Amino acid sequence: MTVNMRGQTYYRTAEVCVKAGISRSTLFRWLRRGILEDASQRDRRGWRLFTDRDISRITNESNKVG
Repeated sequence: MTVNMRGQTYYRTAEVCVKAGISRSTLFRWLRRGILEDASQRDRRGWRLFTDRDISRITNESNKVG
């Protein structure tokens, strides 16, 4: 389920993983290791919110070879 705030659409972790074709554990591992920049927005529960630009960067990382 997307979240709309101030005219911007944000996606939650599960949606991002599906769109990028990676698992949650892979996403969290890349965030922990600093391979990806962490999400700049969070909802009131502290859950990460990602933009289309974030999804593009994650997808690009997942498409890298070796």
